Amino acid sequence: MNGSESGFNPAFNIATIKQVVNEAIERVAPVSVRMPTPTRLRDLIRQIRAARTAAEERSVVNKECAYIRSTFREEDSVWRCRNIAKLLYIHMLGYPAHFGQLECLKLIASPRFTDKRVGYLGAMLLLDERQDVHLLITNCLKNDLNSNTQFVVGLALCTLGAIASPEMARDLASEVERLIKSPNAYIKKKAALCAFRIIRRVPDLMEMFLPATRSLLSEKNHGVLITGVTLITEMCENSPDTLNHFKKIVPNLVRILKNLILAGYSPEHDVSGISDPFLQVKILRLLRILGKNDAEASEAMNDILAQVATNTETSKNVGNTILYETVLSIMDIKSESSLRVLAINILGRFLLNNDKNIRYVALNTLLRTVHVDTSAVQRHRTTILECLKDPDVSIRRRAMELSFALMNSQNIRAMMKELLSFLERSDAEFKAHCSSAMVLAAERYAPSSKWHLDTLFRLLLKAGNYLRDDTVSSTIQIISAAPTERQAYAAMRLWTSLERSAVSGDATEKQPLVQVAAWSVGEYGDLLVSEASNAISMVDEDGFDEFTRPSEEYVIDIYQKLLWSTQLSITTKEYLLLSLAKLSTRFTTRPSQDKIRVIIDTFGSHIHIELQQRGVELSQLYRQYAHLRPALLERMPAMEAPGGETREDSDAEPDTPVDAPLQRADRPEQDALLDLIIGSEPLPNGDAEHEVPATPANNNTTTSNDILDLLSGLDLSAPSVPASAPAPVVSAVPASNLLLDGLFSSPAPTPTITQSAETTVTALERNGLRVEFAVSRGGGDSATLTMRAASTARAALTDFLFQAAVPRTFRLDMMSPSGTVLTPQGEITQVLKITNPSRTPLRLRIRVSYNIEGMPVLEQAEVNNFPPDLFH
Repeated sequence: MNGSESGFNPAFNIATIKQVVNEAIERVAPVSVRMPTPTRLRDLIRQIRAARTAAEERSVVNKECAYIRSTFREEDSVWRCRNIAKLLYIHMLGYPAHFGQLECLKLIASPRFTDKRVGYLGAMLLLDERQDVHLLITNCLKNDLNSNTQFVVGLALCTLGAIASPEMARDLASEVERLIKSPNAYIKKKAALCAFRIIRRVPDLMEMFLPATRSLLSEKNHGVLITGVTLITEMCENSPDTLNHFKKIVPNLVRILKNLILAGYSPEHDVSGISDPFLQVKILRLLRILGKNDAEASEAMNDILAQVATNTETSKNVGNTILYETVLSIMDIKSESSLRVLAINILGRFLLNNDKNIRYVALNTLLRTVHVDTSAVQRHRTTILECLKDPDVSIRRRAMELSFALMNSQNIRAMMKELLSFLERSDAEFKAHCSSAMVLAAERYAPSSKWHLDTLFRLLLKAGNYLRDDTVSSTIQIISAAPTERQAYAAMRLWTSLERSAVSGDATEKQPLVQVAAWSVGEYGDLLVSEASNAISMVDEDGFDEFTRPSEEYVIDIYQKLLWSTQLSITTKEYLLLSLAKLSTRFTTRPSQDKIRVIIDTFGSHIHIELQQRGVELSQLYRQYAHLRPALLERMPAMEAPGGETREDSDAEPDTPVDAPLQRADRPEQDALLDLIIGSEPLPNGDAEHEVPATPANNNTTTSNDILDLLSGLDLSAPSVPASAPAPVVSAVPASNLLLDGLFSSPAPTPTITQSAETTVTALERNGLRVEFAVSRGGGDSATLTMRAASTARAALTDFLFQAAVPRTFRLDMMSPSGTVLTPQGEITQVLKITNPSRTPLRLRIRVSYNIEGMPVLEQAEVNNFPPDLFH
């Protein structure tokens, strides 16, 4: 055993002896030649900590810095090492210490190890590549990298890794590469870590270290193995070519990991009964990088990952760390499905752990991997929902986000019930995000419109002012599109909530609820106060059935109390005032009419200009324009959903599964349009008001499946047209029948065909708009139509939209149009690709909508006189 291994350092002890001798000489020297002994580092720390104020601390530091400067002026100071140590402490406190940079270089050049140690530490703290002194250290580093003392070499490697500039790294990279091949394990691991830092600074030098790096995995020393794996990981993350090069080492890594698992007790590497968990974690991370998107490499590591997942002890945190890395590796590589289920089950066990950190890690990991195997994560849904009750705010946040990620049409009822309970008791910081996500989930997965309405009502009640602004408008749209009985039900439920809020005085915290309730009561107030309301069932999933039919006077009293409130916003009062005006046409008794008029008149002198204007205008409807009031305030028609989407009202019974098959006899009449476009295949989910037919993916194309959404909900019975243009003749039939009318019957007269070098069919020519098809035969059962639209109108046609439908035996792919604004003498083109396996004559129904001078126009026609040999 040499001196360094036994803890004896000759250089250190000789330096200590010299220092003791110097101190003895100073004690016996004459006063005239004796230099004052500098303060020790521990004494300086004690003085600084004893300072009571910042000014007193600055005084102590400035006094010591002045003394250190004076000693630096001496060429040969025996106290340089002590002074630099004190200067480094002052630097860590935030005081300037740049004047000690050159002294650090002098210590580095010293032959004594103690001086070098302090000098290199000072260089790492005080120097960077922006300092000119930084360039002077390169030669010292090169000399020390060739030293015979491993500790000096280690100091130089640490310093080079910490402060290397690109120029210094290029100058000394060859020395580091030589030291990686050193037989000394201590130097080898230091050199590997230095190479890791150099590659991070200068990636171009990576190729130089490749040959030496691979040999590191054959070492038995665990320190060298860890540094080697760390270096390879950095290389693989920075270079795809290097990643492919190192895929060949997967068997070596698997063998090392297997030896670690099967190894017996080793006191040198054992941590809580597990052999070198640090090395295991590093190898698992490298395996994850090497196996990503590589089936062959993933297959080679599947078995060892399964062994680690099943044999690692979970009673200690060390084992949980290894399992966590194993789970990440399993979910990132192309692993077997059974192995992914095992990984998710490990995370499920983490959720049951008492340690909050482990539960948080499990939730965070499940949130990242839920898209890989959703069904496996669904098995732990109950445990995840329990985490919503955890007192830790971070765990609750992750559990909430994971709950929304797991939500689908099958579990929407149970999940929404739990999340509503969470929303009610959650902190304010959760309410906005949670309520917004619940609105989106209810809109996407609602099993029926009644359930959707009930859920929105409960959200309005429990989320209060934290709801998104568009929730009010979307709820109003759903109510307006519902059947009359559902509208009465909505008015009754919302009236009950409005009354309670007004009586309890918490309407200020529930203003979105007040707005929706005011709109609903204003529109359907006659249904609310009629005797027929007693026959409407008020039972929902919460068992809500408390409703007492109010009198007209009581409703007006509640409105007056809310309008007189000083805490409601102006927007809410606008809803209430307009709703009250509408109630004047819904209520029939004379006292109610008079009371409403008095309330409205008072707003004619309101301090807020918007409310004052509304009050004056509504008051005029009681005087000069009383004959217009019933017509102006009549019930609004059903609002169109954003994008023209509508939801059918086919509520299932409470015990009916959401995904029960839809019988053909139960399909609504307009499903004929669905058959026309996508064929007669049944929907994957019988919930017609939830599922949307899947659309084949086409880049930059719009398939004919989209036309159902594009055409639904449009009112074609009386389209608006400009005053100067003749109104198109449209039959008073439903939209679906109008589009399909005559498509399966005998051909109707069609526009003429203009014969030219290119076959051109004029499809529509009306009101200055001309639509033509340039027909191109694709051969066999395919053809291409190029739609060209031109206008001779005086104004531009904006929001131009061309739509087409074909019988279900055809397939129609519509490319994106060249534009949406048709200028005078301009042109819009759009390519239609048609496939006709049956090779029957082509029949096409088109519809064109646009705005001209702010007026919407709708035109449609049928084209069924294409060339008969188009598909031959």
